[in-house]
Amino acid sequence: MSYFILMIIIFIAGYICIALEHPLKINKSATALLLAAIMWAVYSLMGPGFSHEVLIAHLGDTAEIIFFLMGAMTIVEIIDQHDGFRIITDRIETKSKRKLLWIISILTFFMSAVLDNLTTAIVMCALLRKLIDDKHDRWFFCGMIILAANSGGAWSPIGDVTTIMLWIKGNVTAGNIILETLIPSLVALIVPLVAITYIIKGKVTRPQTNQDSSNKVLVSQKQSRIIFFLGVGALLFVPVFKTITHLPPYIGVIFGLGLIWTVTELMHKSNKEAYAKLNVSTIISRIDIPSILFFLGILMAVACLQTAGHLDLLSKSLDKIGDVYIINIIIGVLSSVIDNVPLVAAAMGMYPIADVGHFAVDGAFWEFLAYCAGTGGSLLIIGSAAGVAVMGMEKIDFIWYLKKISIWALIGYLSGAGVFVLMSKFILHT
Repeated sequence: MSYFILMIIIFIAGYICIALEHPLKINKSATALLLAAIMWAVYSLMGPGFSHEVLIAHLGDTAEIIFFLMGAMTIVEIIDQHDGFRIITDRIETKSKRKLLWIISILTFFMSAVLDNLTTAIVMCALLRKLIDDKHDRWFFCGMIILAANSGGAWSPIGDVTTIMLWIKGNVTAGNIILETLIPSLVALIVPLVAITYIIKGKVTRPQTNQDSSNKVLVSQKQSRIIFFLGVGALLFVPVFKTITHLPPYIGVIFGLGLIWTVTELMHKSNKEAYAKLNVSTIISRIDIPSILFFLGILMAVACLQTAGHLDLLSKSLDKIGDVYIINIIIGVLSSVIDNVPLVAAAMGMYPIADVGHFAVDGAFWEFLAYCAGTGGSLLIIGSAAGVAVMGMEKIDFIWYLKKISIWALIGYLSGAGVFVLMSKFILHT
């Protein structure tokens, strides 16, 4: 058996183990780490062209995402521990599941375009903990947050890492990506929301304040507001920081975390009890490290497939289809299984920018690629950075998501894709 086929078998076996995490009683993070290590070991021993420089390059790309995730999760946890989210939760008075679902989903959709889908998913997931007590109700809302965050990120030049890639490389321009993908992305969210409105009913129960009540004595309302606006401001500043300095987003998050850390140190230095509970050294221990390690494992496993040539072969196989719309729809579905970043990178390498036609700057292929790669990850919970983050924060089961959310994500994905094709053929690219 060649190393090429063996690596595919190992990847599929690892993916199945991740999906069956609860029946097997093996943490998905352990499986992902084993998967990455075994695949790279097989490739280094049996495959041609292995070099430590390639491995280090992939580790660097993965580390950028991991450090961004760690920084954003820590900032959100700092806001949470300082009771900052009450500024929002106190203003959301409805307990109706229907109304709350629409409020949360639309808010997530537009926040994702400004922040990015990963950061928005983390913030909104933390927010839901203050609004919904029942675990499965909260899981369902978190599933819709993933869908809304990915849809919202797809139409903004700074909303999703793949859209950022296409924008920075000059395949699309900021104005056109918004013009051509906003409506399809909105349809990808609204269609499932409308359908669910006729199914979902009842009211949510608010959680009892436990940890917040103990911290409330230690933190004044003014301090809560300061930390909330400073934390959210730090996250909002990340794309601005990136535009000004041309540094990767994780540097902006590190800057924001360092700033808010300094402020909390000064804020609580005269109150020993508050400092003991609310200093960042204590708060940082609450972030979900296993999910971050899962991210490390799954991204490095996919990077191994990319290095070994599996994704390049996949891209060439798709090229035989010919129709750019069908190719992109398939890429979107595949991005729920294989990370969308190497898939988009492979497509960008395979199709050079042309002067005219579908592959020109702002051509239909690139615009539709941004939509499909961005929203297709919602089909599975581990198909996007937002999904992985929420999965870790709420311990959502892979199979539960597949049963309860994937069908809605698929309906929205195909609906938005259909709208894009109609707009492209009859309105925008006639």
